[in-house]
Parts: sequence; structure tokens; C-alpha cells
Amino acid sequence: MRFFTQRRRFRDLTEQEIIALAISNEEDDARIYRSFAQTVRDDYPATAKVFDGMAIEEDAHRQQLINLHVARFGETIPLIRREHVAGAYARRPVWLMTNLDVARLRAEAAEMERTAETFYRKAAEHSTDAATRKLLGDLAAAEADHQDTAHQLENAHLDADSRDVESETAKRQFLLTWVQPGLAGLMDGSVSTLAPIFATAFATQDTWTTFLVGLAASVGAGISMGFTEAASDDGQLSGRGSPIKRGFASGVMTTVGGLGHALPYLITDFWTATVIAIIVVFIELWAIAWIQNKFMETPFFRAAFQVVLGGALVFAAGVLIGNG
Repeated sequence: MRFFTQRRRFRDLTEQEIIALAISNEEDDARIYRSFAQTVRDDYPATAKVFDGMAIEEDAHRQQLINLHVARFGETIPLIRREHVAGAYARRPVWLMTNLDVARLRAEAAEMERTAETFYRKAAEHSTDAATRKLLGDLAAAEADHQDTAHQLENAHLDADSRDVESETAKRQFLLTWVQPGLAGLMDGSVSTLAPIFATAFATQDTWTTFLVGLAASVGAGISMGFTEAASDDGQLSGRGSPIKRGFASGVMTTVGGLGHALPYLITDFWTATVIAIIVVFIELWAIAWIQNKFMETPFFRAAFQVVLGGALVFAAGVLIGNG
């Protein structure tokens, strides 16, 4: 309870403290927008200009608020921030937001302005002092102006050509960071685990043992592929993105690819489990071919032939070894 008693309620703030809170809010938001701009500047220069413009706009409103405070209360501005006020809107840590893609960053910026406007309007509704109510209304209007300014900046800097270029860059980044590592993991998990799983199945005809082997092979391959992908390239020179994201995509999809035909062996009847596992393998291989066609622009029948042929050879090797 001590934590809550240390936070001021908004309705208990003086007019001077409200202005001081608004000043710190504007300062924080300007820093966040500059962080956004720095994050996307290399790949999305037009969007970086939008965020730069929004930061400048926040600075201008902050200066207006400082001038208002100096005129009414003097030059000593009280130190009060969002975290000091119960019920104040919060901002997510910058290091979490800068990992978002460019479209999400734009949406995050718009949400920042909306929450600030809503906060000031709600506060104005609960205020009984006319001067304070007017002040809060002015702050809400200022935040609404920020939203209009953001749209104007987008129209100025993000013309049709710039949007097309940035969309293509975002698509390429998505492919390099998520699709390519995930596809490699799915292929490895689906194909490489065929031999140990089906060799164990036909050698023992014990579904539980087969499931445990499949589980171990899938999880082990997932961990191995994840660490290998993350350690192979830090993404700085290749532009492939965060190694953690790529490692996660590769590791998870490798595990999923192996578990797909291991899970049927939770069924106690051997032949029922095996038939279902074979059907799952068929679905997995065609799914891989579809992903290659859709995202990597590989002709579908060529992708299907390569994947199905490779999977069939590994499957046959597992069956032959298991029956040997």
C-alpha cells in the first residue's frame, strides 16, 4: 500500500503541477519520436522524417508550456512525471517499441497522441475549477493538433513512391528476418526427423518409444537450429535483422516440423499412428512447397518436386533402416 500512497491523484494536482506534468510529457514524447526516427532512418528515411517532424512539434508545444509556466508561476518548474501520478497514461519502454516494424511504429505514434488527448479531456471533465478545466481543454486540443500535424507530415514526406519503396523494404525485411529462417527450420524439422522417427517406429513398433524419440529429435533439432541461426549472422552487414528473432523463428519452426509427425505416435495403435503420421508428413511437405512459392517466388511444381522427392528419400531411408 505504501507504493500507492506515494503517487499523487490527478485531481489533487495544482494548476502549476498540471503544467509541469504536461511539460515532462511533451519532453518524453519528443525523445520517443526521435528514437523512432533513429531506428528507421537507414531503411525508411521518409518515415524517419515524419517522426523527426513530430518530435519538433512536441518541442514547440513544450516550449509554449514552459513560457506559460514562467509567465504564471515563475522559472522554477516542479519535478513531476507520469509515474508520479495515479491514473496517468503510461508509455511503453522505448527498447520494446523500437523492435516493432515500421507500420507498428506509425500506429504506436498515433496511439500516443490519442491517449494523451483522451487523458487531458477526461481530466477536464472531472475538474471543478474553470481555469483548470480550460487549461486541460487546451492541452487536449494541442494533442489533437499533434495528430493533424502527423497526418500532414505523412502526406508531405510519404508520397506514393516513398510508400511503395518502404513497403517493399518492409516486405524484404519480413522475409529475411522471419520467413527465410522459419522456412529453413520447417524444412529441417520436417525432413531431418523423418528417418529417426520412422526407423524407430518400424524397428520397435512401440508408439510411446517412437514418440519419445520424435520429441527428443524435434526439440534437439529446434534448439540446435535456433542457436545456429542466431550465431551465424548478427544482421548488421547482411541486413537480415535481429539474430534473436531469426533464431526464434528457425528454432520454433524446426521443432514444429518434427513434432507434426511425432505427435500421432501418442496413439497406442501402431498402424493407426503410422498412417496418420504419413498423412501429416505429406501435408507438411506440401505446406513447405506452398510457402516457397508464395514468399520466395519459387515455381510451385519445382518446389513441390524438390521437397517431396527429398522427403520421400529420407522417409524411405528411415523405413528401410527400421526394417533392417
